[in-house]
Amino acid sequence: MTKREYINSFLRYISYDSVELKLRHYLKIDQDDTIWEKLEWLGIFENVPINYGKDGTPAQLLQKILMDKWSLEEEDKDMIVMWHKFGFIHDGKKKEIQSSMVYIGQNQIYTAMSDTVGLPVAICAEMILNGTITIKGVQLPLKKEIYLPVLEKLVDYGVRFVEKEKEIS
Repeated sequence: MTKREYINSFLRYISYDSVELKLRHYLKIDQDDTIWEKLEWLGIFENVPINYGKDGTPAQLLQKILMDKWSLEEEDKDMIVMWHKFGFIHDGKKKEIQSSMVYIGQNQIYTAMSDTVGLPVAICAEMILNGTITIKGVQLPLKKEIYLPVLEKLVDYGVRFVEKEKEIS
């Protein structure tokens, strides 16, 4: 299966529309949107075989397409940058909190992406096993008893958020 056939297999059959037009319409992407340029850069419309084998799942085929373009070279490192801005009113005063985090991976294996996804999961698993987290069922990390200890422990691994609070007029 080619990359083009793979993408087309998820779109409605319309004999007179191209794969590009169908995907653009399905995702509601404007013609001059930079997202479209990125999709073209990925090469997903090329008539080039994916070369995964005949037993690949749709997720594995997509992973292969992405990894062919997104793989780090030996000397490369990835970087995660997050910036949040919260506005609120407290005691009748307008305030703002800006929270930021920059984290650089070590290499191709120990990436910033793997650390910032895997470390919180591992920390939560440890907290469940040692009884720190006692609430049952599937939980979003929106409860202070979950996210505060996780954020504190992430600092030990070099993942830290810097917060600045200020009054705004």
